[in-house]
Amino acid sequence: MARHWIATSWGSPDAWQFVEYEVPRPGPGEVTIRIRASGVNPADAKHVAVERAGADLPVPIGYEISGEITALGPDTLIGSGSAQIGDEVIAFRVSGGYATEITIPAEKAFAKPSPLTHPEAANLLLAGTTAAEMLAVTRAVPGETILVHGASGAVGVSVLQQAARRGIRVIGTASEARFDVVRAFGGLPVHYGPGLADRVREIAAGAEVSAGLDAVGTDEAVDVSLELVADPGRIVTIAAPTRASSDGIRWIAGSMPDSARFRDAVRGELVALAQSGELVVPVAQTFALEDAPAALALLAEGHPGGKLALIPSD
Repeated sequence: MARHWIATSWGSPDAWQFVEYEVPRPGPGEVTIRIRASGVNPADAKHVAVERAGADLPVPIGYEISGEITALGPDTLIGSGSAQIGDEVIAFRVSGGYATEITIPAEKAFAKPSPLTHPEAANLLLAGTTAAEMLAVTRAVPGETILVHGASGAVGVSVLQQAARRGIRVIGTASEARFDVVRAFGGLPVHYGPGLADRVREIAAGAEVSAGLDAVGTDEAVDVSLELVADPGRIVTIAAPTRASSDGIRWIAGSMPDSARFRDAVRGELVALAQSGELVVPVAQTFALEDAPAALALLAEGHPGGKLALIPSD
C-alpha cells in the first residue's frame, strides 16, 4: 500500500505522520504516478504551521514531484500531450507530493525533461515559475540591470538563468561562500550587509538598477531596493508581504489567483528550457522519504546549498 505524509494538527513537521493510504484509481482527466522524488520547499511546512482558511486537517504535504505513470484515466492527456504507462513525468501544484504514489489531475503532469535526474526534476517548477513571475511583474527586459536578493537560493538561481538567456544583467546578493554559484549562472555577486546599496552602485558602474527582486524578505532587501530602484512598482517580494503593503511594492504568492494562472501558463516553457539544457536545478542533498522532517529542518536553517529532495524506498 502507498504511504504519504500528512499534517494532522497545525504546527511543525515533527508532528506530521507518515501513514498508509489507498491511492484512488484515476478517472477521466486523471493520472496515477509512482513517485521517484519529491521536491522540498519552504511552503511545504509554512502552509501547515498555523491554521489557515480553506484548509482542513489532515493536510497532505508536498507540492511537486517527479516519477512515472502507473495508470491513466480513459481518453486522458497530460499537460504536455499524449502519454502512456511507464512514461516519466513531473507535476507541480499537486496536493500530497510527499508520497510513494499519487493520483492527480492529468493537466498538472508534464513529460520529465530527460537531462534532469528525478531529484532535480522534482524541484524544477515551483522555484522556476516563481522566478519567471518575478521577472514578468517587474517588466525586466534585455539590456537592463536588476538586483536580486538571495541570488544563490533556489528561486534566485532560476532567476539568474532565465535572466541571462534574455540578456538581462543581474547583480545578486549572496554570502561570499556562495559567490561562485552566482557567477556560475551569469550573475554579479555582492555581499549583503551594511553598505549594500553603495556596493551595488559600484558594481552597476553607472547603469540604472531598473528592478529589485526580493527572495529573502529582509528589511535590508526592501530598503536597498527602494533606495536604488526609481519605480517602486518594479520591486517585487515573495517573502515580505507586510513591507509590500506598507511601501507600495509588489508581493506575489502561488496562492494568489493571478500568480497561480501565470505559473500554470509558464510550466511548458520551463520544461522545454530544461529539456534543451538551458535551465538546470542544483540539488544539494537527498533524504529518504521517511526522513522528511529532517529535510525540512535543514531547509529551515536557511542555507542548504541547493535544492533538497525526498526519495521513496523501492
